[in-house]
Amino acid sequence: MGKLLDKIEIPQDRYEVRLSGSGGQGMILAAVILGEAIGGGDGRNVVQSQSYGPEARGGASKSDVVISSNEIYYPKAMKLDMLLAMTQESMDKYFEDLKEGGTLIVDTTLVTHVPTDNYYGLPFTRLAREEAGHVMVANVIALAAIGAITGVVSREALTESVLSRAPKGTEEKNRKAIEIGWREGLKLKK
Repeated sequence: MGKLLDKIEIPQDRYEVRLSGSGGQGMILAAVILGEAIGGGDGRNVVQSQSYGPEARGGASKSDVVISSNEIYYPKAMKLDMLLAMTQESMDKYFEDLKEGGTLIVDTTLVTHVPTDNYYGLPFTRLAREEAGHVMVANVIALAAIGAITGVVSREALTESVLSRAPKGTEEKNRKAIEIGWREGLKLKK
């Protein structure tokens, strides 16, 4: 585990991530996977929380992951260091929670208006459909891109966590999704 920790640096003591989209896009599962990868594979303190309610049936949904090298005394995100917006509705609803200078990553397939010029845009949904073969892995492509862009999670830990949660028979599709997301995230980072 020490080798993975050496590769990853938390930009500060507390790093807050929000994964947002619409109900059914797998944002809660994505946050669980991210939390497990960071906490288990990369060995840092992490808490994950999500919104249930009507969002689970189609409205803007969110799931937060708080990461720290120290103990986490407050489990809710206060001011986001990173926001993933998979839909326009989630962009509109959660953009104001992103702190100034925070990292914004959007799905350009579904987000048409971004209130800043400072963001990373990738067509996660289109890539999932056209390159990975199924729109249901758009969340995995987004997670891999987040890892490549921010360095918040290692590729090894993310892959292990995704595959531990992947339904039997979808492992190769999920591996492909990680490959696509990591590749595209690295392109954007350059």
